[in-house]
Amino acid sequence: MPNTLAQNFAAYSQWRTQLSECIEHFRAWLADNELGDAQSDLRLTQLLERLKEDRLNVAFVAEFSRGKSELINAIFFADYGNRMLPSSAGRTTMCPTELLFDADKPSCIELLPIHTRATNAGISEYKRFPNEWETVPLNVDSPEAMQDTLRHVSEVVRVDRDTAEKLGFPVGDDEAATYRIGEDGLVEIPRWRHAVINFPHPLLQQGLVILDTPGLNAIGAEPELTLSLLPNAHAVLFILAADTGVTQSDLAIWKDNIGAGGNRKRGRLAVLNKIDGLWDELKSEAEIQAEIARQADSCASILGLPQEQVFPVSAQKALVAKINGDDALLQRSRLPELERALSEELIPAKQDIVRDNTEAEFGELHARMRALLDSRMRGLKEQLTELTELKGKNKGVVEYMMAKIKTEKEEFESGLQRYYAVRSVFSTLTNNLFAHLGLDALRSLTHETRDAMQAATFSRGLSAAMDRFFRTSKENVQKSGKEIGEILSMMEAIYKKFSVEHGLKLGSPTQFNLLRYEKELERLEQWCNTHLNTMFQLLTHEKGNVTQKFFEEVAVQVRRAFEHANRDVEIWLKAVMAPMETQVREHQIQLKRRLESIKRIHQATDTLEDRIGELNHMEAALLAQIDTLQALGNDLQALLHPQGEGLQAAA
Repeated sequence: MPNTLAQNFAAYSQWRTQLSECIEHFRAWLADNELGDAQSDLRLTQLLERLKEDRLNVAFVAEFSRGKSELINAIFFADYGNRMLPSSAGRTTMCPTELLFDADKPSCIELLPIHTRATNAGISEYKRFPNEWETVPLNVDSPEAMQDTLRHVSEVVRVDRDTAEKLGFPVGDDEAATYRIGEDGLVEIPRWRHAVINFPHPLLQQGLVILDTPGLNAIGAEPELTLSLLPNAHAVLFILAADTGVTQSDLAIWKDNIGAGGNRKRGRLAVLNKIDGLWDELKSEAEIQAEIARQADSCASILGLPQEQVFPVSAQKALVAKINGDDALLQRSRLPELERALSEELIPAKQDIVRDNTEAEFGELHARMRALLDSRMRGLKEQLTELTELKGKNKGVVEYMMAKIKTEKEEFESGLQRYYAVRSVFSTLTNNLFAHLGLDALRSLTHETRDAMQAATFSRGLSAAMDRFFRTSKENVQKSGKEIGEILSMMEAIYKKFSVEHGLKLGSPTQFNLLRYEKELERLEQWCNTHLNTMFQLLTHEKGNVTQKFFEEVAVQVRRAFEHANRDVEIWLKAVMAPMETQVREHQIQLKRRLESIKRIHQATDTLEDRIGELNHMEAALLAQIDTLQALGNDLQALLHPQGEGLQAAA
């Protein structure tokens, strides 16, 4: 394992752990000082869980025989002294394979049988049902035993032509076809649909997830890869062969699933593997390097990538060099350059996401707690000012002060009718919002679409039903966005009104929009229009197959986007109302305390000096709380925005 990647990954993992410790300290401090509530505790718990479950996903994508599994061996598993993943000529990775570590499970391989493709459920759905998977224990103490167990991902099974095509493997009659009928009249297909390898490799323990994908035909047959797993990967390594460059099938995979129309996307790297095939002993080193550079430039041009995102390597020589400790061969393999880029692309990109999410969530809670303490301080100072002014004053002045505070309290409580009216309008707007964004509306739309597709007699009817599904989904999100705007406008107005009339320090309500979900629906619609809702697909596939694929592959992803949108909106609605609820409650308490304080002086149950001394003591304790809160915020900011270069400084 190269120092750059391993060290930066370890530094990132340590940084994430320090963030969790800092937030846990903040949560404990809130509880100890009785400042927290159920909502803030829930939000901090969710933030801590997200940090704990944080993953960095790296996907390796290639056509068959590009050396993809060997590259994974060279980058991640050379320390085992042998190639751990099966790697040989021809097809070795027969099904999508995830390598990760889950401490709640034993070291093992979980294998999903290929026949599950005949159902309407995707891989993510099957992950909820462990009984559907076959589990093979993994002996991590023996590299040889691990090698033998890992060969399961290469297993195949022979089935008849109808079964193969039903499971999504197109059978061809020419020699170039990936799946063709053998002499026994059967077709060889993968035995497994998906594999999950769980074992305690140091980087996997720190949250790395490696996705090893098979070639073009398998990618096409398993749309969850292109709809969910690949788009959500933080880095995608697209592997080509140096001797062939970019073939037509390579280009098809790139354009359809990775390249996003050729636009540069952070974490998308092309790897030109097997450069050792260009090491010609009859050529000088300069000639060899020039030829490698020409091939890399050609690949960059065809893929529409900057040259610095194409990396010529020899995975096989790099693996040999690492196992044998041959530094010269390792440098000639050029793998360290790819590992450095992977480290510099993947880790900072993921750190930015974690930083932004943590800063937004923690910052809002921290600001709310600061506003609460500031409100208490203002109330305390008002009490001190009132009591100090009573020194040497007669009983009539005390009675006047008591009447004045009582009037303030009554005026505020009458003003609360406006607050309750806002709560009522807020509730109505929220109901309107979920009428469009809620899962009930989506469920109804899904049923209507299914009925329309099943009733369609021509391909035009199928196409129209799919178009209507996306049009209505996007309209519902847009309507929800307008309702969010109404809620924001109302809350901004009421924040200002209560600030002016009652002196509450409310600031501005937390902003929110649904743009990311609008973009996600556009992406899913584009995929559908490219892979499913086309004249060719509609004319060459049975209506039932098109309908099944639409709901099995597309509608389930739309539902997932709506589920995430609902969760985020619910969190935001609580966040936008919480500051006002807290300030109103606190203002009521402060008015009540001021009135009680004056009453006790009036009734001579407390002396004026005793009460002032008590309030001074409370003020000192409150100032200490404010200082501690500020220090906790500063500690987190120092972690989120460390001084110095790179993650090493943060750790």
